[in-house]
Amino acid sequence: MAGKRRAVEFRISGLVILTIVFGLLADARGGSLAQPLVSLWTWGLAALIFVRASAELRLRMLACLAIATLGEGVLSLAWGLYDYRLGNLPLFVPPGHALLYWLGVQLAPRLPGRLLSLIPWLAVLGVGALALARVDWLGVPLLAVFLLCMRYGPAPRLYATMFLLSLLMELWGTWLGNWSWRSLAPGVGWPVGNPPLAAGAFYCVLDLLSEAVRRRSGRVPA
Repeated sequence: MAGKRRAVEFRISGLVILTIVFGLLADARGGSLAQPLVSLWTWGLAALIFVRASAELRLRMLACLAIATLGEGVLSLAWGLYDYRLGNLPLFVPPGHALLYWLGVQLAPRLPGRLLSLIPWLAVLGVGALALARVDWLGVPLLAVFLLCMRYGPAPRLYATMFLLSLLMELWGTWLGNWSWRSLAPGVGWPVGNPPLAAGAFYCVLDLLSEAVRRRSGRVPA
């Protein structure tokens, strides 16, 4: 039974990856109907995973969905740190965050220990080089957040996994033109990479907050 469940989760993980890769490609290249269709598919897949998930994971996914939507509104629509290609917040983005979170939860236990140890060092080297070259200063505080999460957070394996997954997604989405980061952070004037190498730190905070909501809810009497 456990083996069958793992096989199903493996297939769903592949479907999530294909949804992110080809969903962003369709949104960027598919014309005016592509974004609504991608949004409909993404919400449907997120709903399917939500129904299949454990009660604990469902709560974490709901928290992730709510917090990510709020974060998108603050970072993109209010602050203007990055812009989506149509100047809106695509409807596939909130469930897309939940899908990426679910994928991270599935892959984190499989992250090799050596890679887990290397990721923070590679992040320091990469962010440091870009900061010295005056390409990306936003990466420095984001890196600090990531390292603090790795050091003091309850799930460093998940943070490292999400850091990698989000970087891959950011590279793909910005290359396709689904969204782009401002060259200078509004109100601060720091140079910003497109994407920042340490953008995954936002996901670490999202993971922490989602888990905090789950733990707080678990202490509330029924």
